[in-house]
Amino acid sequence: MAVTINLRFVKDQDAQSLLEIYAPIVLNTSISFETEVPTPEAFKVRIEQYSTAAPWLVAEIDNLVVGYAYATAHRSRGAYRWSQETTVYVHPDFRKMGVARALYSKLLELLKHMGYTKALGVITIPNEASIGFHQRLGFQHIGEMKNIGFKFNRWHTTSWWDLDLQANDFIPGEIKSVESIRHLLG
Repeated sequence: MAVTINLRFVKDQDAQSLLEIYAPIVLNTSISFETEVPTPEAFKVRIEQYSTAAPWLVAEIDNLVVGYAYATAHRSRGAYRWSQETTVYVHPDFRKMGVARALYSKLLELLKHMGYTKALGVITIPNEASIGFHQRLGFQHIGEMKNIGFKFNRWHTTSWWDLDLQANDFIPGEIKSVESIRHLLG
């Protein structure tokens, strides 16, 4: 039976639901390089900060938050401002149902509409599922950072992937605001 996945922009009151998805990833995996689960207050601040520059999306099934995706600045220097690092997390009970694809596809569409030119995915390896997911969405492997993160008493390597959101000869302008693209999530 097909499920209906509803996508919407994040709300302040989503912090606890999103933390319930994220906390086990921090505590039990090297998918995230965070070593301590953020407090609900800190996570709420993170949502407020990130969601002003790029979309932060939430997926719901039957009014239950089951996943989220967002983008953040790749680096702080001015010439990088058209590139965004993308992230998606899905509750384990709702994986393999199209939630990640729905979230990521919409996030990439919105980033392109805002005028961003590049999406970057960073995957702690090994993680064949995430690599395959990024490949299916058109991302290309651009390299690895060997032994870049130390968690669970060992070093981890990240695999870097990129996706061109605009043509390579695209001359970027100002990035549109998140507010200006809200109507596209209807």
